[in-house]
Amino acid sequence: MTINMSNIEESATLQLQFENRGGLLPVVVQESESGEILMVANVNREALNHTIKSGEAAFWSRSRKELWIKGLTSGNRIQVDEILVDCDQDAIVYRVTLQAGGVCHTKDDQNSYRKSCFYRKIDLDQQKLTHI
Repeated sequence: MTINMSNIEESATLQLQFENRGGLLPVVVQESESGEILMVANVNREALNHTIKSGEAAFWSRSRKELWIKGLTSGNRIQVDEILVDCDQDAIVYRVTLQAGGVCHTKDDQNSYRKSCFYRKIDLDQQKLTHI
């Protein structure tokens, strides 16, 4: 099937390109209030549909091969405020409000879940990781 890129890029028709990405689309999770990037994950149709219907962030766990509703076990739920779609309809952004804790499965020195999975940066001179 030939894809009409103009239709994908300019129309109001939702045509997410799951098939072109092996059934999964990358999703960037961004805090609505601060603009901070919190995590990157994947969604399939099931996860996206759950998110749209419930308003809570859901993803597809590649390691467990199952629907992953963020916060179901940790309590660190995420409310989705809006969903952005890129020009090619092959990547999305969840703009969110944290309901509790952080999104990362790792914990800080106080044994609290980190707000963001992006808690380190590369020291460009020494080419090693440092905590932010």
